[in-house]
Amino acid sequence: MSSSSSPENGNDPETARRDRILSTKLYFDVPSSKVPVIYSSSYDISFLGIEKLHPFDSKKWRRVCQFLVAAGVLRKDQIVEPLEAKKNDLLVVHPQSYLDSLKNSLNVAKIIEVPPVAVFPHCIVKNKVQRPFRNQVGGTILAAKLAKERGWAINVGGGFHHCSAELGGGFCVYADISLCIHYAFVQLNISRVMIIDLDAHQGNGHEMDFAHDRRVYILDMFNPGIYPFDYEARRCIDQKVEVDSGTKTSEYLKKLEEALEIAATSYDPDLIVYNAGTDILDGDPLGLLKISAGGIAMRDEKVFKFARTRNIPIVMLTSGGYMKSSAKVIADSIENLSKQSLIDTGSSPG
Repeated sequence: MSSSSSPENGNDPETARRDRILSTKLYFDVPSSKVPVIYSSSYDISFLGIEKLHPFDSKKWRRVCQFLVAAGVLRKDQIVEPLEAKKNDLLVVHPQSYLDSLKNSLNVAKIIEVPPVAVFPHCIVKNKVQRPFRNQVGGTILAAKLAKERGWAINVGGGFHHCSAELGGGFCVYADISLCIHYAFVQLNISRVMIIDLDAHQGNGHEMDFAHDRRVYILDMFNPGIYPFDYEARRCIDQKVEVDSGTKTSEYLKKLEEALEIAATSYDPDLIVYNAGTDILDGDPLGLLKISAGGIAMRDEKVFKFARTRNIPIVMLTSGGYMKSSAKVIADSIENLSKQSLIDTGSSPG
């Protein structure tokens, strides 16, 4: 992986990276009255209606929490609010040159695939687009700490798996998965991480970042017939499972079970980062798969059981999902995890 931390005060890049990680404010103690479900109203994107030009539901994260509270899965005051990732936090993975490139509104517009953003001044784009993403990055990084302490954590946002250290794309501005893992290596005494990426799209960002890092095992189950067509990154996947357009629930779950069995005998991680995109949902205009809402709940249940039976802390990120119905599907799946006692939210959903 490209080094992102420039030497400071004569320090080598790895020492500078470690110093940044150890000085972060993104890790903080969370009272036991809170549950490891992470969300902030700052996640949501509102930009004069322009956000509607992208198929992504930019209020999805808020709606997930509203559904969870309405269902009695948790109370609003139990949700953990993260801090925004600042420049020093982002430099742990991203080089200064990449962060500088985000000061150009045209570059940001290309990454989030909303061309009109290019005409706005950087100060507006920074506040309306980049800040929500940086808050979600803070949530992903904190989630690893909470998972280590509680056994599990769910960041209701995050999962920007198309962004690598030096290149954003596909609505992914910052490499939150790579950042989360590097923080865990230094702060949590973790040395082996498994990424289980079940978003419909290939997770080419983290794959490029950890291409030659044997501390990270990547299981990526994706539709090869859709974006990003990153064949170089595909060579970096430890276990590649391709699911073609039109794949239905039963076939999908069978392939997942087989993949998890292989992963269990291939790698023994200290932490699982689970990228749980709902763009596999039947009808999603970008994922092109045909997985039912119940199938997504079963998928998530299988991954959490995989972690629980092996006593491995798990971080779940919501990632992609391009229909208005995605928020309810995510909330229903989290409610199912609670009913199955795979997570403990301290409440009793009906």
